[in-house]
Amino acid sequence: MTRIALAQTNSTDDFDHNLSVALKLVQEAAAAGAALLAFPEVFLLIGSKQKKLEHALTLDDPIVLRFQELAVRHGIFILLGSVHERIAGNAERVHNTSVLLDDRGEQIAVYRKQKLFDVDLETVSIKESDSIVPGAAPCPVVQTRLGRIGLSICFDLRFPELYRALRRQDAEIVFAPSNFSAPTGRAHWETLLRARAIENQFYMVAPAQVGEHNGQFQSHGHSMLVDAWGSVISVHPGGPGLSYGELDLDSLYKVRRELPVGPELW
Repeated sequence: MTRIALAQTNSTDDFDHNLSVALKLVQEAAAAGAALLAFPEVFLLIGSKQKKLEHALTLDDPIVLRFQELAVRHGIFILLGSVHERIAGNAERVHNTSVLLDDRGEQIAVYRKQKLFDVDLETVSIKESDSIVPGAAPCPVVQTRLGRIGLSICFDLRFPELYRALRRQDAEIVFAPSNFSAPTGRAHWETLLRARAIENQFYMVAPAQVGEHNGQFQSHGHSMLVDAWGSVISVHPGGPGLSYGELDLDSLYKVRRELPVGPELW
């Protein structure tokens, strides 16, 4: 059994404040005995296009290095749910990038969000592609001492093919750091997470943004850990903070043995 922590944040356009909150959460999760801490999507900044460009990072930025140092100091894996990653030669848009750090501080997986949140609903209208360049390919599943890990981000949840590709690489734990809107979250969040877990018989780890951001966008929250049977192991229904759950790969493989729905199409 492996204890993990999911961070639920109410990030704003105050980058320094968001960073301070995140650094404290690393210490809190480590003190609680978590082997891994997962942050939600865009945990360091939710703001205008100008703010995203202003605070965009490279993956060797000193701020990323601070988290790498904390991973080593506390002996903890850290998922930087997603950050705005600067693109060389592009002054107009950035990547929405997830980075997995192991307990040695190494960047062992990097994934750039592929499916962007371009929607026009009665309750919310957003075009993420105005400021974000989609990634080109899924991230390869990586072997770690915690298990075989795959990455995704938020709106990717609506595209089951991506998760099937991860299952075909024998993923056991898949992250979906998110910033679901309140209306779409109420309708679809838990359903999508449980469906992806059931279809592929792996853990879904989904840390989330919560509450109102900058007096505008409202996030659903409800950070969630779902097991390979589709059961909700933990959910955080309140405001910002940490929730905890256990990963049990023996339980996962029991599900796969008793109800085999392997990665093959036929």
